[in-house]
This record gives sequence, structure tokens and C-alpha cells, in this order.
Amino acid sequence: MTREKSDYQKAAGKLISAIQKEWGDELGETKAELSEKVMDAAHDLLQAKSVEGAKELLGSLTVRQYLSEVWVQAHPRVRPAIQVLEELLSREKSQ
Repeated sequence: MTREKSDYQKAAGKLISAIQKEWGDELGETKAELSEKVMDAAHDLLQAKSVEGAKELLGSLTVRQYLSEVWVQAHPRVRPAIQVLEELLSREKSQ
């Protein structure tokens, strides 16, 4: 029996997919190394398993800051996935 994923887990998974696309486009280039580190950070967010776990992992950082604001600025196609995750985190904060 498979467990249904939470909205948080779905959003974190989509973020990883978006980062993987960017990383794949950069394979063979030196900037792919940084993208791989960003992807590892996104995996950490997924492994946090919940909004509460992510908040603990992030501390006072935003998702953009945790991943690398410079990297996010250079990869605008990833921003929508980040925004969904940040919205989930801020929605939980206000409840």
C-alpha cells in the first residue's frame, strides 16, 4: 500500500525535477557542479518530509536563499517551483 504524498512533498519533488532539467542542460559545463549542489539542497528539502521539517531545516532562510539566490537568479525557469514551495511554507506560518 502506497502512502499518498503531501502537498509539500509534491512541491519539493517538482522543484527537484525543475532543477534536474537545468542541471541536465548544463552537463559538461563547469556551472553544472553548482547546479548539482543546488539539487542536493533541494533533496534535503524533500527529505525534511513536511512543512515543519523544512522550516527546521531552513531556519531563518527562504527557499531561494537556501538553494542559492545567485543560482536562482540565473535559472528563472525554476522560480515557479520555488514560489509554490515558499507559498506552502508561508501559508503554514499564518495558521
